[in-house]
Amino acid sequence: MEKYVPRLQKKYKEEIIDKMIKEFNYKNIMQVPKLTKIVLNMGVGDAIENKKYLETALEEMMMISGQRPVKTKAKKSVAAFKVRKGMEIGCKVTLRGDRMYEFLDRFINIALPRVRDFRGVSNNSFDGKGNFAIGIKEQIIFPEIDYDKVEKIHGMDIVICTSAKTDEEARKLLEEFGMPYKR
Repeated sequence: MEKYVPRLQKKYKEEIIDKMIKEFNYKNIMQVPKLTKIVLNMGVGDAIENKKYLETALEEMMMISGQRPVKTKAKKSVAAFKVRKGMEIGCKVTLRGDRMYEFLDRFINIALPRVRDFRGVSNNSFDGKGNFAIGIKEQIIFPEIDYDKVEKIHGMDIVICTSAKTDEEARKLLEEFGMPYKR
């Protein structure tokens, strides 16, 4: 029986590596940047008043990622927001391997086109070290989320980490995966 390989991982091995070697003149295949991890983070500020919001956010994050998220705690107290140090105010999950490629595939090809008035993701969302961050205003763009059962709309941050040394290399890598940038 043949092992299942995610579509984007197959595309990376068969097409993207060769294109990247030609474009950036790498001497060795190990110099070609690759995806290392994808981190999903959801801050649930309403969890201060109602713990149920955090539980539903955890369930939704688990449906979206296919992996159990961890709760995140406040690092310091902020009186204006009624937050005390150590309070549970969000959740996050780190995807690697097959799950990472599967998530990126669903995100690029299914979730992003469902965003209202979507014209592409910003070219300026790189951090200078080849990592790409994007914020999403509503979790309902993911097909795993049943719109009728959603009590509260949550946003989330998605950080795509690559082994690229520069933003230009990372941009080209994500473009080859199909990331729709603004023209």
